[in-house]
Amino acid sequence: MSHLNGTLHRFFLTGAVSLACFWMPAVSHAPLPAAAAAYPSSSQATAQELPRSSPESQGIASAGILAFVEAADQQIDTMNSFMLVRHGRVVAEGWWSPYDAETPHILYSLSKSFTSTAVGLAIADGKLSLDDQVLKFFPEDAPPQPSDNLRAMRVRDLLRMATGNQTEAQLRDAATKNEPWTRIFLAHPVPFKPGTHFLYNSPGTYMLSALVQKVTGMTVLDFLRPRLFQPLGFNDPTWVTSPQGISAGAYGLMVRTGEIARFGQLYLQKGMWHGRQIIPTAWVEEATARQTSNGSAPTSDWDQGYGYQFWRCRHNAYRGDGAFGQYCIVIPEQDAVVAITSGVRNMQSVMNLVWDKLLPAMKPHPLPEDAAARKGLQAKLAGLAIKMPAAGSVAGATAPAAARVSGQWYEFAPNDRGIEAVKLDLNSESPALFVRATAGEKRTPIGLGAWAKSRGGFCMGIDQFLSVPAQPLLAASGAWTADNVFTVKIVAYETPFYSTLNFRFDGDRLQLEAEHNVAFGPTRLPVLEGRPAPAR
Repeated sequence: MSHLNGTLHRFFLTGAVSLACFWMPAVSHAPLPAAAAAYPSSSQATAQELPRSSPESQGIASAGILAFVEAADQQIDTMNSFMLVRHGRVVAEGWWSPYDAETPHILYSLSKSFTSTAVGLAIADGKLSLDDQVLKFFPEDAPPQPSDNLRAMRVRDLLRMATGNQTEAQLRDAATKNEPWTRIFLAHPVPFKPGTHFLYNSPGTYMLSALVQKVTGMTVLDFLRPRLFQPLGFNDPTWVTSPQGISAGAYGLMVRTGEIARFGQLYLQKGMWHGRQIIPTAWVEEATARQTSNGSAPTSDWDQGYGYQFWRCRHNAYRGDGAFGQYCIVIPEQDAVVAITSGVRNMQSVMNLVWDKLLPAMKPHPLPEDAAARKGLQAKLAGLAIKMPAAGSVAGATAPAAARVSGQWYEFAPNDRGIEAVKLDLNSESPALFVRATAGEKRTPIGLGAWAKSRGGFCMGIDQFLSVPAQPLLAASGAWTADNVFTVKIVAYETPFYSTLNFRFDGDRLQLEAEHNVAFGPTRLPVLEGRPAPAR
């Protein structure tokens, strides 16, 4: 069964959300507070990179990793990146082009594990305790007559997703009501005694972020800079904020795959990094232990219990994860970390491949080097790519419709996406898609049999999705997939999302079919019908 419902994670703070329009918090680029160290330069970040090693020297057969990568490449739509760390050394890493090692990636709910870390560090600094009542920190936002259950809610209840809520507070309402998100959370009913009822609760994680900011005077992003991000060599992470300037906490952090892996390795090492205790050992052990029971299905990695913003997994492992397949999996018994970014509807399918392919390949001792297998693995990792539109029996400019439609504007009736007209320019040396919309005209370069990268082009509404940058990095590829159909795939490669656009030409009509690989709602969009625009 798909875990999409669980990993939308009851996730974005509203329930059902329109694809085209919901309020987007700003990304924080606030200046460093005086107490924070400057960000590492590229050379400093490189110095924090984990060392590399052959798989066999760390007890893993290259052939076993290759089996995982091939299965992921063939069975999962779509993997974005993968990194495997064993005994503190990276033994395999790969990015599916156009994704790459240097481009940050949206984490969605994997952000929660970083927020948890901030709470642990604030506790270590004596700023708060697990048993502090939540209302203590927000008297100005408390309802006039707080219920007994709300009064009983503690910091540990927020951490372990056991606040006593039956449903999530709809924080999106704050955009129109102009109310602080903390006030909306505290006004939400608490029908259960805190600590007795598990509910995956992203607004509760936001409250943890607000707590940290309340007691430290810094956003979670700024608080973690000198304490976590700088020591681990993170290169300028960003974090979405609420209208009140509080890091969203539950989502909104953007970092790189290698940084996810280093975060996991820090936890695997009980908070120790290069001889320095970055996170208290006791916090690591408590945060990653089962704090709440959340089910009993033996084959589900979402029924193994929940810690402090970490999921327990099968095989005595634990993880942070985010919507559509962002993972930081820590496997203590194997001294291993797996970092994955992806755009999947069934998150359990990715976890299954880790257990079915990678776990059996991990041995307790070094293995003889296998040069041929390692070479095959390296070649596979170097050639990974998101599937591009495949040319049909008639390709390129020889497609019957090509000469007739290239350069022709097609106009649409008013629609919910605000698309007024489109044009494909396929005859020039720089093929491109042009879109006139309510917000203006955009040109998106298209590669033919390749990815053409750009920023801020047309992406069929992906730029309106939760925490996606306003001007996202895009890569587009196109092909004549049938005699009268030109297909464009647009990948927003800081995110899990891509859009597939089919331009279907029938006489003087254009049918524009569009579908997202994953989304917080319907993935297939209504067909738009266009007609040639009058000559100007």
